[in-house]
Amino acid sequence: MAQLLVVEDDETIGGYLESSLRVHGHEVVWQRTGGGALREAETGEFNMVLLDLGLPDLDGVEVCRQLRGRLPWSVLVMLTARAEEMDIVVGLEAGADDYLTKPIRLAELHARIRAHLRRGALLPDGPTTYVLGELRVDTAARRVSLAGHEVELRAREFDLLARLAVDAGVMVSRETLMAEVWDANWAGSTKTLDVHVAALRRKLTEASSTRAVPRIVTLRGRGFRFEPPED
Repeated sequence: MAQLLVVEDDETIGGYLESSLRVHGHEVVWQRTGGGALREAETGEFNMVLLDLGLPDLDGVEVCRQLRGRLPWSVLVMLTARAEEMDIVVGLEAGADDYLTKPIRLAELHARIRAHLRRGALLPDGPTTYVLGELRVDTAARRVSLAGHEVELRAREFDLLARLAVDAGVMVSRETLMAEVWDANWAGSTKTLDVHVAALRRKLTEASSTRAVPRIVTLRGRGFRFEPPED
């Protein structure tokens, strides 16, 4: 199934997660500290990381940020008792793709894992490269370049940009993006979508050496429209 890294200091919760994930056929490495997780990330390859933010040795958000740098294509899911929106946004901006609040419901956890592991192969049939002005989105190689410079994107950021590029110039609803980039039965907050859109805008702007930057236009309450730069 998948290679999973569980980072959880609570012995009861960690053991509970490890045994349940193994029963579902996953290979699991369980680390109790942030330092242990970072060392594991140097030597292992993981499809997904389940990261508790309340760690005993290091700040969980900083661990999240470093894990993102070391495991750029892994799906990173925060496990947090902090349900406040600001804490969740901070974690997403640090590199997480998703979050689950404690107490964790196993049915929801496994549904999220299945959804995330399906991502990346669900773009509509058609060309594998989309060229929009100076932007190139290669869905086969999962590479993005702008004005000849490669843009480094996280896995979910790439999926979102590719989906918007498919219908460039046309509004794509929030519901469509959540269903096709995340999952049709998504149960999480759509704040995840807003944070990923903000990250995409920032990275495209930083990568551009000119003012001709592709725009992701927000249609408030409805969706987003991806617009190539004007000539």
